[in-house]
Amino acid sequence: MSISQHNIYRFASFELNSAERTLRRSGEPLQIAPRVFDTLHLLVRNNGHILSKERLLDEVWEGSFVEENNLAQNISMLRKLLGDTGGSKFIETVPKFGYRFIAPVEIGEVENEPGGKNAPATGQGMGSGTQEGSPASGTFHTGPKPDTRYVQNGDVNIAYQVLGDGEIDLVFVMGWVSHMEYFWEEPHFASFLQKLASFSRLILFDKRGTGLSDRVPLSELPTLEQRMEDVHAVMDAVGSERAVLIGVSEGGPMCSLFAATYPERTAGVVMIGTYAKRIRDDDYPWGVSSEDRDAFFDLMMRDWGKPVGIEERAPSLAGDAEFREWWATYLRMGASPGAAVALTKMNAEIDVRSVLPSIRVPSLVIHRRGDLCLKVEEGRYVASKIPGCKYLELDGIDHLPFVGEQGEILDAIEGFLADVQEKHEYDRVLATVLGVVLSAEAGPETLGKLRDQIRRQIGLFKGTEVNAGETELLATFDGPARAIRCAASINSVGDRRGWPVGTGLHTGECDHFQGNYSGFAVELARRIASSAMPGETVVSRTVKDLVAGSGLTFEDIGVASFEGIEGGWRLFKVAG
Repeated sequence: MSISQHNIYRFASFELNSAERTLRRSGEPLQIAPRVFDTLHLLVRNNGHILSKERLLDEVWEGSFVEENNLAQNISMLRKLLGDTGGSKFIETVPKFGYRFIAPVEIGEVENEPGGKNAPATGQGMGSGTQEGSPASGTFHTGPKPDTRYVQNGDVNIAYQVLGDGEIDLVFVMGWVSHMEYFWEEPHFASFLQKLASFSRLILFDKRGTGLSDRVPLSELPTLEQRMEDVHAVMDAVGSERAVLIGVSEGGPMCSLFAATYPERTAGVVMIGTYAKRIRDDDYPWGVSSEDRDAFFDLMMRDWGKPVGIEERAPSLAGDAEFREWWATYLRMGASPGAAVALTKMNAEIDVRSVLPSIRVPSLVIHRRGDLCLKVEEGRYVASKIPGCKYLELDGIDHLPFVGEQGEILDAIEGFLADVQEKHEYDRVLATVLGVVLSAEAGPETLGKLRDQIRRQIGLFKGTEVNAGETELLATFDGPARAIRCAASINSVGDRRGWPVGTGLHTGECDHFQGNYSGFAVELARRIASSAMPGETVVSRTVKDLVAGSGLTFEDIGVASFEGIEGGWRLFKVAG
């Protein structure tokens, strides 16, 4: 890059000398890679004006062919160097256009001769200094950390934090494992969260079994259903009636299920670098193979305690020693090796493809085009299945949203919030419908007693009765695992009474009006129940796919067709 004018530019505590190619903070020289310096110089020279990405690429890398990700990395390094990782103090992202330097700048003439006190700190001969393409050093100002509090959900304590005082609530759902207090030890992450809190009331939590929440036995790690209940508990604890949920990676499927099941509590949903199904099949060719997943399980068991998975999740910082140490410690603090493997195996079973069309709240899916952990096709797929979903595809190779160019993501979320303030009434919700078929041979008196016992079980498992006849009952549940356990309990009641009953379940979208449930999902559950043998519980594939990690096992009993209902339905019998 040729620089035709030489000046000293002063902003905040910084001084940029274009002739000596130095950058100082409070008089102390900072190490900065050559093209990172050129990027900053060009932005500062054009203070207050938008510079397009094309112009920045042409002038900083003149005569070289590079991708936009190179520019994004330079911007990220500058924000770290300047203590501006939220993107609001010095360098502003202008969506779809480029970048603008927004801090006040004073311009003075160069007074020092080459070789004086402003000797170069860039280019060759920097010794152990920052190399081009690696993160530059810098100071972050993260402010006070929020207090950690606890709420009890059942007999498990869930840790949560709240910061910010915006008009809309954001519930941040981190993927894989988490440790809230260690979020704040990583400057990129801390700045990302602080920026979210600058335009919202931000609610953070650690899912049960991880981080600061209660540890639980490996057999009791949280299913999607339990994670939803934990979110409910945290929202209730902080007095949040409605919130926008932000799900990162495997946090996306849980947010999808929550939004479809509880639209009245969900103002909107944002999913970043997410997926619908983890394991590859013919209908979902972007997932990982079972063999690759098994190899990753082996790697976790062998190397947990090291920066496992960093190359796919944060490739732009994978060579940064401090970030590698933080990531390794974060994982160790977030979960034990056994819990981490068990959670990852559970996540591998997740399949929310059938849930996505039931999401009726405002939705935004953000995915980086070069994401090395979850393919961009997965984000496109998720967005394509949600009615009215907005989709934003960005440049970059990092999976973690706080690594790389985070300003574009933050700007998109802030803009999305402006469209979700209005409260809507929803007459369709996702529910698991339980059908119970009784034997007419039992006689009126026995049937009456049996129905009373079944209603008691429905109440104990927090279900809602929606219909009852002489020889059948129908009930809805917020979660499929609880509905299956209710069905098992009802089967036991029938066995004890000497009149075995058949039960069937399906999870789907129901019409919901004045407490009544109707529609296709209700009818299908009734038909599935009628196909069950006495003492059996039969479920649709949708139900099976949503209970990953519940410990429930199933036997495939084939594809069934029902008169008046289009298509064939693969059914499974609950085993044991």
